Amino acid sequence: MRTADFDFDLPEDRIALRPAEPRDSARLLVVQGGTLTDRTIRDLPDFLRSGDALVFNDTRVIPARLSGVRERPGPDDQTLTVAVEATLHHRDAPDVWSVFMKPGKRIKVGDRIVFQTLTATVTAKSDDGLVTLRFGASGPALDDAIRQVGVMPLPPYIAAKRPEDDRDWSDYQTVFAQHDGSVAAPTAGLHFTPALLDAIRAKGVSTHAVTLHVGAGTFLPVKADDTADHRMHSEWGTVSPETAAALNAVRAAGGRIVCVGTTSLRLLESAATPDGVIQPFHGDTAIFITPGYAFLAADVLMTNFHLPKSTLFMLVSAFAGLDTMKAAYAHAVATGYRFYSYGDGSLLFRR
Repeated sequence: MRTADFDFDLPEDRIALRPAEPRDSARLLVVQGGTLTDRTIRDLPDFLRSGDALVFNDTRVIPARLSGVRERPGPDDQTLTVAVEATLHHRDAPDVWSVFMKPGKRIKVGDRIVFQTLTATVTAKSDDGLVTLRFGASGPALDDAIRQVGVMPLPPYIAAKRPEDDRDWSDYQTVFAQHDGSVAAPTAGLHFTPALLDAIRAKGVSTHAVTLHVGAGTFLPVKADDTADHRMHSEWGTVSPETAAALNAVRAAGGRIVCVGTTSLRLLESAATPDGVIQPFHGDTAIFITPGYAFLAADVLMTNFHLPKSTLFMLVSAFAGLDTMKAAYAHAVATGYRFYSYGDGSLLFRR
């Protein structure tokens, strides 16, 4: 398909710079069978049934944006320095991260990068913009150093409008967050509160955790004119044997699998066999879902509103139908829904 097919107009003032307070007071656009219904996040239990399973991503966002200097030997024993910024993307080894760097074109293999007290060496650079850094610390020591020198990696469409602050350290984490590793929040999960989870469980809905560490590639635009030419960056995830078995039992008993966020959906679809059985999963996934994809695991999807021409808008268009999602987004824009990471939510039923 053409990437231009997934474009839509979005006024700048629809981009949310702060989350709703309280979190579950945000708006919820329910998209079911071509019908659009305006509700709030607190109404989510009304659309769930006893026996359904709610699946959320329990990853935790780390302070993945690092500012530093590139050092390179110059003439007369001088050291040439340039200010740089790295956004962590994927952990490749205990002391190695793939990162996106600015200014990336000026980075070369062998460069020494200094992030305050943390040092790294550029060991590789790929055509897709990723730079490989081998750090001077490893394992938990590297984790501690990143926490000391890094800042919360707000999405570029928020960071361009305001700086990161102390509120973001709590606002940009979900109540599910358990396992460090993401450089972007699984934003549908930001709407949940303990009270909402209690209401969902009281409805007879079971809750289950999977882990997908979201990479910085989630913010990259699709530059190819044809979606078939776009390359997804991989992200690491895991589905435990216990969770896989529980979800298969829910499906066998007639319950629906309700994914909280595109990250949970992408991971379950990666773990599912062609006949829809969810297998334990542990590794990388680069699944790219566009219209025409046959969903194997997910029945319902709760998700925020996504960027024009993004892989995530392509995913929701595959799930609910392109025409339906264009109509839903046009309705959301016209009626003042708030978009992107800190914005409102939608509840999509599979076409």
